[in-house]
Amino acid sequence: MPLTVLLVDDEPLVRAGLRAVLEAQPDIDVVGEAADGAAVVPLVRRLRPDVVAMDVRMPLMDGIEATRAVLRTVPEPPKIVVVTTFENDEYVYGALRAGASGFLLKRARPAEIVHALRLVAAGDSLLFPAGIRQLAASYGRTYGTSEARAALERAALTEREGEVLRLMARGLSNAEIAARLVVGTETVKSHVSAVLAKLGARDRTQAVIAAYESGFVSPG
Repeated sequence: MPLTVLLVDDEPLVRAGLRAVLEAQPDIDVVGEAADGAAVVPLVRRLRPDVVAMDVRMPLMDGIEATRAVLRTVPEPPKIVVVTTFENDEYVYGALRAGASGFLLKRARPAEIVHALRLVAAGDSLLFPAGIRQLAASYGRTYGTSEARAALERAALTEREGEVLRLMARGLSNAEIAARLVVGTETVKSHVSAVLAKLGARDRTQAVIAAYESGFVSPG
């Protein structure tokens, strides 16, 4: 089955460029386009894409609000990747906190764009972990609260689960974590699932943000 993608950007040239890059791949199918975040929810409901590539800044509804709307109202929602001009942008961090699985720079090379969407769709590794660390360093303290620390304490992660979360925050894939801990990949998948469930996180990106904002992991 091809990886299906919905493109959301208010600039037609950006959408056309992304479509050309993605449709050059035999395993990726662009199933639709939208010019504003306000159109995303009905399109997602109708087209059921695997991934939404969404501009973070749009005139009527930005990528943050559109991400929240999709995750709040659509059953089994797609993964969302916000597309941005500036990587160290509070809007991007806001979209990640809202539930986006990663971000993608508009100036990225075609191979990077394709790899990013495949990686997010697979869900077993963090997209651009260095960029997320940079965002956490810039904005994590602003959003980090005693509530975030209390939520992590309530999660009561085991020592091994905490170790897995730290390795996730460094961007290691399940296979890389397994090699580091000298355990099987299926064991790591079980630990990751337990971490997500205990933190109430939709995916590993949300878990990592929670780890930074609570102070469990330092962005340094």
